Amino acid sequence: QVQLIESGGGLVQAGGSLRLSCAASGRTFSRNAMAWFRQVPGKEREFVAAISGSGGGTVYADAVKGRFTISRDNAKNTVYLQMNSLKLEDTAVYYCAVGRFYYATNQRDTPYDYWGQGTQVTVSS
Repeated sequence: QVQLIESGGGLVQAGGSLRLSCAASGRTFSRNAMAWFRQVPGKEREFVAAISGSGGGTVYADAVKGRFTISRDNAKNTVYLQMNSLKLEDTAVYYCAVGRFYYATNQRDTPYDYWGQGTQVTVSS
């Protein structure tokens, strides 16, 4: 059974940093892109960043470009999201996901087969 467990969320002041982790179990995903999404209550889930199976390719939403960095360690079956210079508008529940294909993409119809349960990130002023 595949499981994705996110961790690292919490409360941080604006301008601060957090590092999210997503550990996968049940199978390896070195041939699958992985991604981070976020969602605020009452709004649609929003793409944040994605990384290719090898980690050599990444793509980011414009809202986080230059502040967030996605990375992965395939030996640990884990993907990370380093979040710097956090803003109030980054407050959301963050989810990791495993893509069906190898390459990272921000296309809206990209299929993701597995999702984590989410971790709350709250940025305060």
